[in-house]
Amino acid sequence: MRKSISSMYFSTTAILLIVSTAVMGLIQMYLVMGYFQEDKRSTLNDVVQVTAMQVQEDSPLRRLLEDESARISVQDQMKLIGRTSSTNLLLTDASGQVMLYTQNEAEPLVGSCVSGDILRQAQEEDGFFETGTLGGLYGGKYYTVGRVMRDESGAASGYVFASASAASLNVFVSDMFSIFVLSAGLLLLAASLLAIFVTNRLTTPLRRISEAARKFGSGDFSVRVPVDGNDEVAQLAVTFNNMARNLETIDSSRASFMGNIAHELRTPMTSIKGFIDGMLDGTIPDDMRQHYLGLVSQEVGRLTRLIQNMLDISKLEAGEYRVNAQSYDIWESVTGVVFSAEQRIQNQKVEIQGLAPTRTLVYADQDLVYQVLYNILDNALKFTPEGGYIRFSVKKSGGMVTVSIRNSGQGIGADALPFVFERFYKEDKSRGLNARGSGLGLHICKILVGLSGGKIWAESEEGQWCQFSFTLPCDPPPEQRRKQPGKK
Repeated sequence: MRKSISSMYFSTTAILLIVSTAVMGLIQMYLVMGYFQEDKRSTLNDVVQVTAMQVQEDSPLRRLLEDESARISVQDQMKLIGRTSSTNLLLTDASGQVMLYTQNEAEPLVGSCVSGDILRQAQEEDGFFETGTLGGLYGGKYYTVGRVMRDESGAASGYVFASASAASLNVFVSDMFSIFVLSAGLLLLAASLLAIFVTNRLTTPLRRISEAARKFGSGDFSVRVPVDGNDEVAQLAVTFNNMARNLETIDSSRASFMGNIAHELRTPMTSIKGFIDGMLDGTIPDDMRQHYLGLVSQEVGRLTRLIQNMLDISKLEAGEYRVNAQSYDIWESVTGVVFSAEQRIQNQKVEIQGLAPTRTLVYADQDLVYQVLYNILDNALKFTPEGGYIRFSVKKSGGMVTVSIRNSGQGIGADALPFVFERFYKEDKSRGLNARGSGLGLHICKILVGLSGGKIWAESEEGQWCQFSFTLPCDPPPEQRRKQPGKK
């Protein structure tokens, strides 16, 4: 079973704490034991040196075997030094045989022999040092330092060993372990409380996000996650809220889109059905059938354009259209669109202004630009009154070319300008004005201009004029220029 974040965080914290405390305790114990041993060695070295000097000054070792009073005197001095320094002193002859030992209860050691390896080490410059039983002479562990004593000729005359019980080390280790267990327990308790607090703060927003996601799955897009702070979880909550807001917008747009489609399809279908029923039941006389068949044809054409526009939008938004951009004169598209609408322009007696071609290069897909110009001019002709004007303007500024098309007429209300490029948007909500339009042409223009690397916007003075403008790049982007032959 997969662990929760809280249990994983607590387990990880506990393991890290215990391991780090154990490592720290071992390192500390190693260092303190090293210091403890070095301190004992230094102390025992001083005791050995003092004892050796005292023995050699007061009575040469060879007299200890012959003179009982000398032996007792040296033994008393060694006991005094031992009591003062809390150590046991052991004196041997040159062969390693124990001659004196300061502990009465250990008198049987007198006459025992220290091993040759220990004697050889005692003759070295650093002397002999160990934590052990001095070759089995002691019944427990002792810190022992040993040094050689030499006569006037430099030959070894005997050895002095000073020992201190190592039981204090066991007490120290036991105390260290007790302190470690107590410290680890307190730290683990503190870490547990801190882990509970931190994981609660960490997981509470995640639980909220999870609950919100569950509600989203049920279709409720109005839920938002509270945002506290500015950490990664808060940023996740902000991102989640933005996603929720976008989903809500998309859902609302989808509902509106479906309603608009139903409305746009229902209107021509109702008209077509009414005309055909009128011809079938005789309501429309025979001499008027030709006229109404023409109206039916117009409505069918409107349906065809609507469906084609919807297919175009789907392809464009899905990224299925491949832009074939190249450098060409923008006036070719402007004049081509005007000539294609020449009959409508003459019928409406619309004056075309600003049509003065001057070679102006743009880098764009000529077919896309033609479609944009066609849609804008078609829209302008729909709303330009008889005898009005349509004015074209092409200006180059920096690396962009701005194309503007202005037409006289009622214009667009200020409250409607921000929405003219939305799908199915019409300023006349009843769609009674200019029923031929589907509300998709300008939305297609926005997508096409975006694919061409420009932007489009609308301006208007209500009751006077309306103007649509869009920009196109003059040159290909840098990465495209590098790919072109002959370009560096």
